[in-house]
Amino acid sequence: MTDDLSTSPTPEPASSPGDQDELRALTAPRRLSVDDHMFTAPTLPGTFRLQLFIAPGARPVAVATQIAGEEGMSLMNGVERFAGAVWERHCPDQDLPPVWVEQQLEAQETPRESRIRHVVFAGADRYRPHGPRWSVITDEQLQDLVGATVATDRGTGYMPRAVGPDPRLVFAEFAVARLARPEPFREPACMPAGAPWWRRWTRQVLPDRGAARTCCWYHGGDWHEVNAMALELLERARVQSVEPDDMEEFAIAHADAAGASQWQTEALASLFSVSNAIQPASQTGYINGQHRAQAMLEAGVRRTVVLHYVDET
Repeated sequence: MTDDLSTSPTPEPASSPGDQDELRALTAPRRLSVDDHMFTAPTLPGTFRLQLFIAPGARPVAVATQIAGEEGMSLMNGVERFAGAVWERHCPDQDLPPVWVEQQLEAQETPRESRIRHVVFAGADRYRPHGPRWSVITDEQLQDLVGATVATDRGTGYMPRAVGPDPRLVFAEFAVARLARPEPFREPACMPAGAPWWRRWTRQVLPDRGAARTCCWYHGGDWHEVNAMALELLERARVQSVEPDDMEEFAIAHADAAGASQWQTEALASLFSVSNAIQPASQTGYINGQHRAQAMLEAGVRRTVVLHYVDET
């Protein structure tokens, strides 16, 4: 039932013969022109070490290095945005994005222990690469590609986030029409694409209260009824000072008392689960919840409940 976006796509276990041929075709002796230990750009949800290698007549090679679990979006999940930002800032005159290589370090204490991935994009509009495909390459293949020494650590300029208080969980009412456009990825038959703006506003005016469908769990019941229950439950929880971690159990008890169906109980509980609630991300769309958001937008649901993490600082 989880529709979490944080799950990373699985790269190929190793480079194929075609990938190796492409790497050989891109090989050239380059020099290091940029070594930014904390590369970022406006609206980018994270930082990484950028090493950019250039040579006359050859495509630049960008090597992005990040520690697993580092604050912000991972290299794999943010690859299109990260590569686009490097392209726009450092290679604006190039027709293609830089050749993109990711180094994901498993631990700061063991900088040589990393996985190196070469990323090939299916296409690119101006500063907007898309359709990434990953293949694992060796350190030797990377050195051959660049034709120079590539650092394999995060760099002395890396500044990890200072340890502070844990963020506070908050469940809050939210307008469904304000949710980002979903891009469902596991139910192509019934949810092939996100709801465009004109359709979501049409459904807000003319809600769909049709019968449940059997195509998937997300269309298996009436989200109008579930969200009416959720908003009532949210108000009761505030009056009774229910802690966020206890909200899922509180929701199940509320559903049982109301004689809710199994699907309604599951749907209501999912909205109040700290691990499975709809959680918008300001820049990336969703941390979790886009399948449910898609189903609600299609039905014209107006208000739902989302989970926020509030930084106490």
